[in-house]
Amino acid sequence: MSVEPQASKPSWPVPPVGGWTADDLDRLPNLPPHTELIDGSLVFVSPLTIFHERAVDFIKWQLQSVAPADLEVFREFTIDVDWQNRPEPDVIVVQGDVVKDRTQTRFPAESVVLAIEVVSTESVTRDRETKPVKYARAKIPHYWRVEDVDGRAVVYVFELEPATGAYTSTGIFHDRMKASVPFPVDLDLTQIKPRRNRTAEE
Repeated sequence: MSVEPQASKPSWPVPPVGGWTADDLDRLPNLPPHTELIDGSLVFVSPLTIFHERAVDFIKWQLQSVAPADLEVFREFTIDVDWQNRPEPDVIVVQGDVVKDRTQTRFPAESVVLAIEVVSTESVTRDRETKPVKYARAKIPHYWRVEDVDGRAVVYVFELEPATGAYTSTGIFHDRMKASVPFPVDLDLTQIKPRRNRTAEE
């Protein structure tokens, strides 16, 4: 007598009807690090590139050194946009009064002053199209997108236009970025490269 082989159980979470919710990210077991929720679907990140790691590190520490005392800077921390969207920007600046508990895993989007995404090969569409729309709808006033252009960091800066509720471009920066909002910054973008390269040029 033949026995029908049993189908193996999927090794990934099977979404419920209607998709996952923001709360599910804290309840689902064995999710890969830095899993995001976009439109009710889980998004798993690909391995980080050296450029991505250096850019996130550089921007996070530079902003932390000049941010006003009432603001906090975090890297790779999720925010609640709505019940079906809990993205994880690479760097965020938030109002300090929302940082209440060392066990927190997310912040409300309305507390975010600036969201920054460093673009990877697999995240181009999300970072250029999907996420900016969601951040704008959540009324996050400032959005920066950082891209690797021929080995150099280029920062695309956007500000929320209150009349339209959409982002408008306020600058594209190549080697040096100076901005006055949400607080004054002066970034030497050429520092986003291996240390040995920087030493050789000095």
